[in-house]
Amino acid sequence: MKTHNLFALGALLAGASLLSSCTKPADTDDAAPRPTELQVSTVLTGYEIIWGMDFLPNNELIFTEKRGKLYRLPSGATTATEITGLPTTIYTDNQGGLLDVRVHPQYASNGWIYASHAASTAGTQAGRLNLIRFKLTNNQISNLETIFQTDASNTWRGHYGSRIEFGPDNMLYLSVGEGGPRSQGGANSPNQNAQNTQLGWGKIHRMTDSGQVPSDNPILPGNTAPTTIYAYGNRNPQGLAINPATNQLWSTEHGPQGGDEVNIIQKGANYGWPLVSNGINYDGTTISQSPTRDGIQAPIHTWTPSIGTSGLAFITNERFGSANGGLATGALAGNYLSILSISNNQITGEAKLLEGQGRIRNVKQGPDGNLYVSLENPGRILRLSPVQ
Repeated sequence: MKTHNLFALGALLAGASLLSSCTKPADTDDAAPRPTELQVSTVLTGYEIIWGMDFLPNNELIFTEKRGKLYRLPSGATTATEITGLPTTIYTDNQGGLLDVRVHPQYASNGWIYASHAASTAGTQAGRLNLIRFKLTNNQISNLETIFQTDASNTWRGHYGSRIEFGPDNMLYLSVGEGGPRSQGGANSPNQNAQNTQLGWGKIHRMTDSGQVPSDNPILPGNTAPTTIYAYGNRNPQGLAINPATNQLWSTEHGPQGGDEVNIIQKGANYGWPLVSNGINYDGTTISQSPTRDGIQAPIHTWTPSIGTSGLAFITNERFGSANGGLATGALAGNYLSILSISNNQITGEAKLLEGQGRIRNVKQGPDGNLYVSLENPGRILRLSPVQ
């Protein structure tokens, strides 16, 4: 493993800017999280877009390439081994592909691994989103099951979401983007998938680890019984994580031009897309006169301009200094790793790491307490380790 950089974050973060679009903007840079020093090491490089990653109980890293490949990397190794036997229906056009991967919290006893992927359907050029689970026999997938899927109506082949998380309630959470014909905000948008509570697109789903509907899920307007839909009105949520301090589910999602969001997901809540947004449409038209509306859950934080937020991890390592307890998310458009400080469920400051080193697709805290960050062009994984 090559160590390619060592820098003092105390000095770096002293100049870190705070976002003017914070729900409660901090007055000074003192609110920015300040780790001491970080050693940045290259875990591996030379891959395509590394979309999802997670760790097996033996600290082995498992990760996806968007082009439809899955790999495992033993702890300390620099060469990954491909895992074969994935579905043949993985659809890689536009924003589709093999997306997130998540190891079951009880993997040691049940052996389940989960992955989300865009899927093709015979007779149509539209994509769907599938959630699969499987086991590993050496480097071969076995016991493959599809436990959730949307309808095949994503003609645009964009905004799939999709992140997988397990909650302290032993339930599986899945974020799904709006799909549809295109992304357009406004009350008259041709894509109202996120507001349609009978469609899987544009939602945060909650299900058992086998894909069943929990009996305590909400009964949403337009439905007569619970479904897997836990919350709705989501545009393109590419970050999902449980806050270990509160056991609440947090998400991040892409806005249009402006209005990327951090949300705390509440049962049955409507997060507003495409009816309201802090951003504007790509053609410059207004989405809503106000970013808030009665009956719609407002984000706790927004970015304008958009940073392209992707991946989400809470930092639970005291060696990260005041960044401990904070939130890490990648910035695809911003080309940096965002470290957000949190106080009473509000974002109070931001520090930027790895600026200009590439589009950051995902971030995870490993079992060793370090941060693992995937970047693009080339696809690579960096490890950020606090220096003692």
